[in-house]
Amino acid sequence: MTSADLTRRTAAELADLLASGEVSAREVTAAHLERTRAVDDRTHAYLHVDEEGALAAADEVDRKRRAGETLHAAAGVPIAVKDVLVTRGLPTTCGSRILEGWIPPYDATVVRRLKDAGLPILGKTNMDEFAMGSSTEHSAYGPTRNPWDLERIPGGSGGGSSAVVASHQAPWAIGTDTGGSIRQPAAVTGSVGVKPTYGGVSRYGLVALASSLDQAGPCTRTVLDAALLHEIIGGHDPMDSTSIAGPVPPVVEAARRADVSGTRIGIVKELSGEGFQAGVQQRFDESVQHLVDAGAEVVEVSCPSFTYALATYYLILPSEASSNLAKFDAMRYGLRVWPEGIEDPSAEQVMAATRDAGFGDEVKRRIILGTYALSSGYYDAYYGSAQKVRRLIANEFAAAFEQADVLVSPTAPTTAFRFGEKLDDPMAMYLNDIATIPANLAGIPGISVPSGLAPEDGLPTGFQVLAPAMADDRLYAVGAALEARLEAEWGGSLLGRAPDVQSLPLPAAVPATHTTEA
Repeated sequence: MTSADLTRRTAAELADLLASGEVSAREVTAAHLERTRAVDDRTHAYLHVDEEGALAAADEVDRKRRAGETLHAAAGVPIAVKDVLVTRGLPTTCGSRILEGWIPPYDATVVRRLKDAGLPILGKTNMDEFAMGSSTEHSAYGPTRNPWDLERIPGGSGGGSSAVVASHQAPWAIGTDTGGSIRQPAAVTGSVGVKPTYGGVSRYGLVALASSLDQAGPCTRTVLDAALLHEIIGGHDPMDSTSIAGPVPPVVEAARRADVSGTRIGIVKELSGEGFQAGVQQRFDESVQHLVDAGAEVVEVSCPSFTYALATYYLILPSEASSNLAKFDAMRYGLRVWPEGIEDPSAEQVMAATRDAGFGDEVKRRIILGTYALSSGYYDAYYGSAQKVRRLIANEFAAAFEQADVLVSPTAPTTAFRFGEKLDDPMAMYLNDIATIPANLAGIPGISVPSGLAPEDGLPTGFQVLAPAMADDRLYAVGAALEARLEAEWGGSLLGRAPDVQSLPLPAAVPATHTTEA
């Protein structure tokens, strides 16, 4: 079996090949490292590749398998990890100059569970700085390119994780989702992305952006692969005070069953129609019909408070971010910059110089906004009011789930846009998350599944499914049913119709958005 054959296999297929002894973990890992050497100069999906560590982990899996030791079913299937999760002995930068070169002394719980399952870690993926962005243009180390079109964004903040999966540099990856940063990149790259129930996957070791919103989850090529990865990383963690003390929902069983007979599908009135690209809406409508043909029932639900979700999110997130990022003060770890022209600077002057040099424009924008929203005299008017609207949104979700088993919408309002198209208009950038943000505010799970190519530009579109808290298995049942019907129509997966990134013309360098020099 050639390296190209191995990199085109799903994670579930690779697990079967490894269990049967048809291939070794080293062969599978080496194939993906070879693919990365061939194409990552085009995608720039990785910030750090750990060839030595990944191959050593693969060799250890092979040794244990030869010795007859009991292994996890996915042992030996390599994985990539978003650079916002700390990894012992490997750089963790969060896409920021302020953490350039930082080597964590411990693993995040998600990373530890990957290692315990025997998954070699290929490397750390690129991201918008501290997960602030919808395009991965705000990485201090340069943007990631979409494998479908190198002149377009791969989504954000986790564009690196979606791009390594879509370009066959990794069979699956870990992302994080604060307002859609797993689901929106999945939609624009033709992959699958899942935001589990808040607290369903540990946040210990996940560098916080907004603590009440952040959630790690799977980035994969198939719904089954996402379920298998969800099962590995999910479950209670005593190191995380927000972790749910309960079992992982039966996500793998649901993905394999793929049954929507009698399932009530709720179309959210406020999350489709006006403002959505015509081709995106068309593929969404066709996907709904596929689910109806598979036995689902459709109802329309209205959630009026969703129209305030974007404004609510962009008060809560910056407020929590300004608090969480206060620890990057040049005193304890990370970058330290001495102010120019000051012979004996104070700690405050060093801190100011470091944060000015180390943070990019988008991070500074959100810190300023959040600090203002939390300031004396404005707290109740802004942050306090946003939390009240958040409660209304959660209540409307609860009411909607009394009418429907799951809610559906397009994942993103448009297909992937060109680099620089929305950088000068932060509001236009923020609108990319209009359909994904409500789930984070309410803490409920969501999945994005490929729904086809938009007729206007031939680029991927995504279909979002939302479920009540801890009913993550419903996502997988609906997602797998839709995936099966669409792949039967297409004659294979959507990614099978993507151009090989090696055949695409390499565009001119994309200007960096991080304008300061560390």
